[in-house]
Amino acid sequence: MRFLAVLLLAPWLAVLGWLYWLYVRRVHGAHTRARYDALLLIAAAAAAIVCADVTYELETGIAGAIWKQVAAALACYAGFSAVLSVGLLRHALLRRRRGGARSLR
Repeated sequence: MRFLAVLLLAPWLAVLGWLYWLYVRRVHGAHTRARYDALLLIAAAAAAIVCADVTYELETGIAGAIWKQVAAALACYAGFSAVLSVGLLRHALLRRRRGGARSLR
């Protein structure tokens, strides 16, 4: 039951990861290495699992047993999103440094 939040959010997190990958490849494809983005997605998945596990352990369950799962799901999503945000910020800084955005075509 500890990783139920991760299991339930896994399809949505996979979609977010896939959209991140498509966006980065389409906008920054020739300028960046795919290795960095793959490692970032792995780090995002690891952050989601760690955040869900830590939150599940720390939640006291005063309001009821279901809130352990709710808090773990929120932390899982927050951890994954935070790591993807760092990757998007990095790509935005690279784009600014290179002199503007490329066309989406």
